[in-house]
Amino acid sequence: MYIHFPFCQKRCGYCDFFTRAGMQSSIPAYVDSLVKEIEQVGASAAEELLVHTVFFGGGTPSLLSPAQAGKILASVSKNFTLLPGAEISLEANPGTVNLEKLQGYQAAGINRISFGVQSFKDVELQFLERIHSSREAVDAFEMARSAGFMNINLDLIFGLPGQTVDSWADSLEQAVKLDPEHLSLYALTIEEGTPLHRQVEAGKVIPLDDDISADMYQLAEEMLASGGYSHYEVSNWAAEREGKDQACIHNLQYWLNLPYLGIGAGAHGCAAGYRYNNAADIACYIQAMAGEPRMQFPFSNAIESSQAIDKRTEMNETMMLGLRLLEQGVGDVDFARRFGAGISDVYPKQINRLTNQGLLEWKDGSLRLTRRGHLLGNRVFREFV
Repeated sequence: MYIHFPFCQKRCGYCDFFTRAGMQSSIPAYVDSLVKEIEQVGASAAEELLVHTVFFGGGTPSLLSPAQAGKILASVSKNFTLLPGAEISLEANPGTVNLEKLQGYQAAGINRISFGVQSFKDVELQFLERIHSSREAVDAFEMARSAGFMNINLDLIFGLPGQTVDSWADSLEQAVKLDPEHLSLYALTIEEGTPLHRQVEAGKVIPLDDDISADMYQLAEEMLASGGYSHYEVSNWAAEREGKDQACIHNLQYWLNLPYLGIGAGAHGCAAGYRYNNAADIACYIQAMAGEPRMQFPFSNAIESSQAIDKRTEMNETMMLGLRLLEQGVGDVDFARRFGAGISDVYPKQINRLTNQGLLEWKDGSLRLTRRGHLLGNRVFREFV
């Protein structure tokens, strides 16, 4: 289950997610609406649904009080079967937490924190318009450890205008020094319609050369491998703790193209043969959820649009998403069991072309990206959509 929390203290110039700043007064009503949507979706399900991951994304979910987070999770437990040991993640801005709040989240049932650090360089944080400093990021991590969190992710961004390979190496070194269970590293994407895009269009900001970004990515692969992290997905690395890989279970659900429910304004879901999204408007969402239930699972009153997923689309998306898993790839036996045909039967031309280009390879019955394909994944993925 993905729960979208679209509130921020300040909207970052590079962000194109559905978020709103300066609307914190609407949070209590929004939380009540989330509870109603969870109730509505759960009540219309034809069978008992087992929930093994819950992910609070945003926005800045760490603007929720622990009591509010607990209220939402109580609704999940009441209306679904929340499995023992479920992974329950909350995205947090380091500038919005303290020890007491983190202890409250832990008590409320959250067991995984994902900090949007983005950089350990203050000049880069200022460019990104983040509200925290590098010192606050370190402090937030240490407070989370003190609060009892043993599953922490750090988000970092590379490929920033003006960023150097050396400054990126410094951020990576600091991240590894903190020893989180998980790291997510994203290349900056200049999304159309964002303030950063307008600055680039006006010539005020010059994007970093793609080859330098590629150097940064390869440096990350080397440094994190040396630090004991496994590179299990294009943008994600996991440590091993007590013999168990700390890969993000929630995101694996996406990459394996398995069902997930989207709750909240602007949330997206994929379940019961449909891909769908809720209206991206906080006031409209609250108003919609105030009405009597009128939709059936997996939809709620907040739905804006949906699309039935046919078999070919599901196969294409399974390939596009599964090939992001660098070690696992897409297993031929699993694919055939799911769709009644092997990968080579469905995509002979694509596989022949991409293996000849050195971008895909077969290993232990799975099709996966080669090391060269790590950098050229988008070229591979678009062959399947």
